[in-house]
Amino acid sequence: MDWTVPGGLVAGLLIAMVTAPVGVSGAVFLLPVQLSVLGVPNPAVTPTNLLFNVVAGPGALWRYRHDGALRGDLARRLVLGTLPGVVLGAAVRVFALPGPNVFRLLIATLLLPLGLWLSLRALTPARHHRSPAGELSPRTLTGLALAVGVVGGIYGIGGGSLLGPVLVGRGLPVARVAPAALAATFATSLAGAAAYTLLALASTGDVAPDWWLGLACGTGGLLGGYLGARLQPRLPERALRLLLGTLATALGALYAAQTLT
Repeated sequence: MDWTVPGGLVAGLLIAMVTAPVGVSGAVFLLPVQLSVLGVPNPAVTPTNLLFNVVAGPGALWRYRHDGALRGDLARRLVLGTLPGVVLGAAVRVFALPGPNVFRLLIATLLLPLGLWLSLRALTPARHHRSPAGELSPRTLTGLALAVGVVGGIYGIGGGSLLGPVLVGRGLPVARVAPAALAATFATSLAGAAAYTLLALASTGDVAPDWWLGLACGTGGLLGGYLGARLQPRLPERALRLLLGTLATALGALYAAQTLT
């Protein structure tokens, strides 16, 4: 019996349950599992990861909507910024892909220091913190979301893994950022998966997603995301910031190690 499908389901469930409370879909951590353990070829691993986001996203989003956490315009701004970016990123991935080491170096350079900083802030008493920088302007927020959308389209990672640490680092509460980041990830992944499906018709190679594995990982993520979102209100802000910082640090260290090897 092929173990990759049940293995993908379990991996998706466990990863999403840990990452959903801080607005990270888990696809960014699922990517190395798909490449190294489940044997998904390039570039099919990117749309497979996007398919995971599409299937897994509604679990956490339904729970956040049920709790009233999706109110406000932050989610709308992030979605409108990331949607055009993911379509552009998909085209770049198929027709003009830069070397993977460039991506890994950029992600490591961004997330490693940011994750360490977030973790340090979470562990340091509040009286030693400077005042947070505050909310980004609409133009800056849209530009950031657009850039994250392009990266997400190229590499099939959840935009929340980049948007979450940046916005929380600016001083926004995790409880506000997490639902908006997951909403942006879901919308862009839906558009990205559709773009890759169309691009597969005009190109050669493994461009289309691995449908069975993507659906299995996504089903696990659907359950894990719901459980993680339900758990979030029971976790203190400090613990959520520490979790987000730890995830960002781990991801940055992972890509830094891959760049050096």
